[in-house]
Amino acid sequence: MDNILVIGASGQLGSELTWALAQQFGAAHVIATDLKHLSKATLDFCRFELLDVMDKEALFTLVKKEGITQIYHLAAVLSAAGEKNPSAAWRLNMDSLLHVLELAKELPLEKVYWPSSIAVFGPNTPKINTPQFCVKEPNTVYGISKLAGEGWCNYYFEKYGVDVRSLRYPGLVGYKSLPGGGTTDYAVDIYHKAIHQEPFTCFLEENSYLPMMYMPDAVKATLDLMNAPREAVKIRSSYNLAGMSFSPKEIFESIKKQVPNFQITYRPDFRQGIADSWPDSIDDSRAKEDWGWSPAYTLDSMTKDMLSQLPAYFPPQG
Repeated sequence: MDNILVIGASGQLGSELTWALAQQFGAAHVIATDLKHLSKATLDFCRFELLDVMDKEALFTLVKKEGITQIYHLAAVLSAAGEKNPSAAWRLNMDSLLHVLELAKELPLEKVYWPSSIAVFGPNTPKINTPQFCVKEPNTVYGISKLAGEGWCNYYFEKYGVDVRSLRYPGLVGYKSLPGGGTTDYAVDIYHKAIHQEPFTCFLEENSYLPMMYMPDAVKATLDLMNAPREAVKIRSSYNLAGMSFSPKEIFESIKKQVPNFQITYRPDFRQGIADSWPDSIDDSRAKEDWGWSPAYTLDSMTKDMLSQLPAYFPPQG
């Protein structure tokens, strides 16, 4: 029986992916970890352990003690947050991955999952239907660390046979957690403002297109990749992944269909420069060809579900 360790389980992706893993493997076989003890309350559907992934000895001890066979390493400092302290973001994003890869080599583990991002692309990358293999010149510490991480993942597969798998996530939109410091997080915050009947101030220009994905599709893609036969996973750096592309104006218009009085203003800040360096849309044909990826949600179906689900997690006041 597989025993699963999720590192950084209380984040936007982690909270929902951990739930799905508990459904697949059984709650007793999934251990969620995070730095904050308060995270235990939101992860009470499975086992929970406090863990600082930067403490290599503590990580190794926990994995060996619990007979862990698969690690989902989700802990990271995201794009906008990383620009505030680049050296700290680099250390966390890079050293933690190397700890996990070394552990996978030593034991060995059955599988490792590590997420990459569209942040690996840069201003010289083709912006429309960005191909799997192209120029990557990221201009954020988050993107630089993700690109380096892709190289390390491929290296540990080629040199040591570590079965590490990865997806380049677009911006993720979900209803179970608050925005976490990413440039695409406006597309989460805007729904919070809508259900609370508050106007939204957007830090991007109205026609800034970015690749996005609804969280159920992101979780499905992750599990589909991890459940695929080893021989089907032909790219060991990271797979391009796409769901939909939209602008702040388009998501606003989608919300107005459900919340007619909703209002928006645009005040671009430093995150506009980050967004301008990223693709408008992504070519994920290799994921479709290799292991059968297919998204389920459109912008309007995501909006409808977000607005119906969000009040249960973040009830409007008054």
